[in-house]
Amino acid sequence: MEHVRVLVVDDHAHAREAICSILSEDSLFEVIGTASNGQEALELTGQWMPDLILMDVQMPGMDGLEATRQIKLRFPYVIVVMVTVSDDVTFLFEALKQGAQGYLLKNLTPSTWLEYLRAIVSDDAPLSKELAYRILQEFPAPRSEDVQDNPLTARELEILQWVSAGYTNREIADQLGISDQTVKNHLKNILQKLQLENRVQLTRYALESGLAGRKLRK
Repeated sequence: MEHVRVLVVDDHAHAREAICSILSEDSLFEVIGTASNGQEALELTGQWMPDLILMDVQMPGMDGLEATRQIKLRFPYVIVVMVTVSDDVTFLFEALKQGAQGYLLKNLTPSTWLEYLRAIVSDDAPLSKELAYRILQEFPAPRSEDVQDNPLTARELEILQWVSAGYTNREIADQLGISDQTVKNHLKNILQKLQLENRVQLTRYALESGLAGRKLRK
């Protein structure tokens, strides 16, 4: 995997320094610049064309959610991961609606940050199991018509449920007794059928449709 060029956006200088320090521990990530607000992030994205943006949610002026919306409209290829001190699911869903591919809490360990970011740039990033569980509590029970209208096979539904519970491809493969590649192939089919782009959108779909609340087979 080649270097991933990163733009770090946060209105606090110490936070920017801390994020840059974490990224410096992994040679995959190359910080190409920093920004202190959403407007600056939008301008620098147009100039430097980063691969990944780590975007603070709450900033004065243009906040991270609006900056993400505008960046994804103009530069849809850019991966945006929201960074915040809050684990409020409202921020998560709003970030996903604006096009973000991921969500990191500032109180997570550096090793967790790097593991998550490595996964997300290879499209194998789950929501944390704890956060996925809390999100499930925000949704009503599944409606029968949601399941009946679903175009997925029984196996694809099963994999969808594991993904929405926060499991990686390797963990899903181990649970189901199949190969990593088989899981990846199923995910490609699932995304194509549902006209989604990545596993974060897939998790949101599962949660909103009620499919994520069904019992997993272990």
